[in-house]
Amino acid sequence: MRSRSSHRRTPHTTHRRAAAVALAGVAALIATAVQSGTATAAPEQTPAAASKAKPGSESVKLTPAQRAALIREADAAKAATAKDLGLGAKEKLVVRDVLKDGDGTVHVRYERTYDGLPVLGGDLVVQGDSAGQADSVVKATRAAVKPATTTAKVPAAKAEQQALSAAKAEKAEGADVDRAPRKVIWAAGGKPVVAYETVVGGLQHDGTPQELHVVTDATTGEKLYEWEAVHNGTGNTVYSGTVDLTTTQSGSTYNLTDGARGGHKTYNLNRGTSGTGTLFSGSDDVWGNGSPSNLESAAADAHYGAALTWDYYKNVHGRSGIRGDGVGAYSRVHYGNNYVNAFWSDSCFCMTYGDGSGNANPLTSIDVAAHEMTHGLTSNTAGLNYSGESGGLNEATSDIFGSTVEFYANNSSDVGDYLIGEEIDINGDGTPLRYMDKPSKDGASKDSWYSGIGSIDVHYSSGPANHFFYLLSEGSGTKTINGVTYDSPTSDGLPVTGIGRAKAEKIWFRALTTKFTSTTNYAGARTGTLAATGELYGTDSAEYKAVQDAWAGINVGTRSGGGGGGTSFENTADVTIPDAGSAVTSSINVTGRTGNAPSNLQVSVDIVHTWSGDLVVDLVAPDGTVYPLRSRTGGSADNINETYTVNASAETANGTWKLRVQDMARYDTGYISGWKLTFP
Repeated sequence: MRSRSSHRRTPHTTHRRAAAVALAGVAALIATAVQSGTATAAPEQTPAAASKAKPGSESVKLTPAQRAALIREADAAKAATAKDLGLGAKEKLVVRDVLKDGDGTVHVRYERTYDGLPVLGGDLVVQGDSAGQADSVVKATRAAVKPATTTAKVPAAKAEQQALSAAKAEKAEGADVDRAPRKVIWAAGGKPVVAYETVVGGLQHDGTPQELHVVTDATTGEKLYEWEAVHNGTGNTVYSGTVDLTTTQSGSTYNLTDGARGGHKTYNLNRGTSGTGTLFSGSDDVWGNGSPSNLESAAADAHYGAALTWDYYKNVHGRSGIRGDGVGAYSRVHYGNNYVNAFWSDSCFCMTYGDGSGNANPLTSIDVAAHEMTHGLTSNTAGLNYSGESGGLNEATSDIFGSTVEFYANNSSDVGDYLIGEEIDINGDGTPLRYMDKPSKDGASKDSWYSGIGSIDVHYSSGPANHFFYLLSEGSGTKTINGVTYDSPTSDGLPVTGIGRAKAEKIWFRALTTKFTSTTNYAGARTGTLAATGELYGTDSAEYKAVQDAWAGINVGTRSGGGGGGTSFENTADVTIPDAGSAVTSSINVTGRTGNAPSNLQVSVDIVHTWSGDLVVDLVAPDGTVYPLRSRTGGSADNINETYTVNASAETANGTWKLRVQDMARYDTGYISGWKLTFP
């Protein structure tokens, strides 16, 4: 069927009609991106929870010029912001991204340097009423960035050799140092230390370009961390039907340049493995014939997929392009010979697709393309490290938005579903690559979180987050959506009621762009999505409770509770504690209780501070009664992470409770990371 594009033609921008291809597939999808086309199948949706997003709570669509102005404003105020955050004299902030809500709240994402050295794992997100104000902060590391030294004791050559050995262990081909060791501060693994970061190029064992980052302790020579910056995957072209493409006309020639979407271009590598290739062009505005033997067919799918993904992020989430700056990435098709993969690379800011086994199965399906482009989005927002639990969340984010873009496309030839790579027949029996409702059905992914999940491949550790998103969107149990039957279990055997995909995708996007950092793990993802939900719908909303229950359904955190007991209320927003300043508070609004609070009210406190002995911590009841929790005890120990039992039986349960914290001495800093009230 044919689909109509939503924009008008201009003298130099035309729509070239393209026939896409149905193909079969092989291998494992890791990363990809795509766009929308034919419209007929109306996606079914689980009824959403009753509440609507609070007015002004959602991010607004920023033009590139508006975004640039906010970045300039944040950059001008970064020294004052660093001071407000209590950063040391040697620490400086570097603006990376910015978002703005309808109520004027601005979220600024920063990188950090120490004594001029990049701090890997030192990123943070600051929220305030303007681009230079810091009302709350989310940090990738809670440790103070105070390395014992910035002097390296190990020669850079040793770090270089270690990186090459790491590449060799991964069976890389033609491995060579792409970027010589640079000195950094490594803060993602606990106590910050001086280190080297080395980048090794060449090819991975399957022919994918390599950009292996290896971090070496510069004082001991120990390998601290490694990750692959080229995020790759496998799949095949799906049958998307005849679709409209946005192209550009130059004289009598047409080419695959999308002037309506940041100048995105689609190139033909013609079996090559380097460079940009040749921009697809022709004398007419018809691309491909639906056959993989016609090189334009795969180009049509890739161009279509990129346009769909651009439209999705702009129209649903208000983001103009992967970086938010209105600049399009580009696509390369026909990479290598019999290359059964596709990948995203930050270094070229592009998506690249192979043609699969026998060069007969281009890897350009909708969910694959959206998955790939989303790796670029994640890299330019949260920057989730591609290893451990953060790597699983990185992969899950691409699966989540690969699925939502497919629903957004509303293409009758490839209807939206919670299956990943369902069109590529990777297993040869018609089954999909991954299942979001029950990830373990693929034979390797995990349904729920467990303590060792960070040690497995990121494509399998992504399972719990995929499962969470499905549960939050659609709920547990058996149901049929767009002709696909799902049966989603929970780890605790209790049901979860979904709030609808439209709300779930807004929550995950907001958490990714304003709460997640490079080191976010599953517990941190729960904290971030709850904070995002609280801002959008309120902490006493049905949505907030659903997020708690969906996480509990994959063994992360506790349920929202209900009835007579076991109910928890929490505030996960960061609140900066002024050094030797006035007291600050974090509030929790308790609703739905009857009578008075219990005699064993549980108060769980999470405070990050470099000298906990400076702090006075109190619980303040709704009527103003003060219950002391801690008064300058703990000496020089860092942080307070403790649960206190309070006899609050004289207090009415419902109302606004506050955690009050005051720093009584100079030189050490910190913040309230979160706190919780539990009614047993």
